[in-house]
Amino acid sequence: MKSIGFIGAGNMASAIIGGIVKSNLISSKKIIASALSDSTLERVSKNFGINTTKNSKDVVKNSDIVFISVKPNVYDSVLEEVKELITDDKIIVTIAAGKTIKSVENVIGCDKKIVRTMPNTPALVNEGMTAICPNKNINDEELNEVISIFNSFGKYEIVKEGLIDAVIGVSGSSPAYVFMFIEALADGAVKAGMPRTQAYKFASQSVMGSAKMVLESEKHPGELKDMVCSPGGTTIEAVAVLEENNMRASIIKAVTAAVDKSKEMSNK
Repeated sequence: MKSIGFIGAGNMASAIIGGIVKSNLISSKKIIASALSDSTLERVSKNFGINTTKNSKDVVKNSDIVFISVKPNVYDSVLEEVKELITDDKIIVTIAAGKTIKSVENVIGCDKKIVRTMPNTPALVNEGMTAICPNKNINDEELNEVISIFNSFGKYEIVKEGLIDAVIGVSGSSPAYVFMFIEALADGAVKAGMPRTQAYKFASQSVMGSAKMVLESEKHPGELKDMVCSPGGTTIEAVAVLEENNMRASIIKAVTAAVDKSKEMSNK
């Protein structure tokens, strides 16, 4: 496996690094990350045993595959800083909302190898979901190398770039919605007298198990929902309350809002 570098070592980069290290895809000594903050570098070095630097150019020089994992508002300036070091054999992987392949090519060149991706933070526990979109310069072998990284800590799908905004709404941003749902479930159990630690465990395991049922059974979520709703029972009573309070409509609106924001960021 080629050496991997990260320019930026925030939450998403840390999730990816953690996933790679936990999966034993490559040695942690073949991973390098840069950041401006000493505390950030100390954290990732301690947690993952990787190499660290404050100089982004060091990352590019010492990596075959380079993740650009900084905030979208500084993407262009970071790319400008290192573009002279991006040789034709290096693979640039982007993970930022709103940064299209075209926008990156405009900075580093249309002849460079670029893979736009949209991962999510469950990568840290080897349950990530990533959309992958290569530019025209990536060959099959190189695409498989990038796939192997994301496949090491979760699942992936190759998508057209036009679907990236939808991916952000349904996957990239959605862990936050799910965490809110788990917290609300636990609050309901606490209200009924359950200790909070137990409440989080019951809620979290139920969400994880339900998701696994959808993936493994390949049944429609509505069919699985109906299996739980006994006539005149507790579940249908709760479902009726959720319907009265527009749970599904609220979630659809939330996903749409994330999609719209992603499109807005892409057009800036």
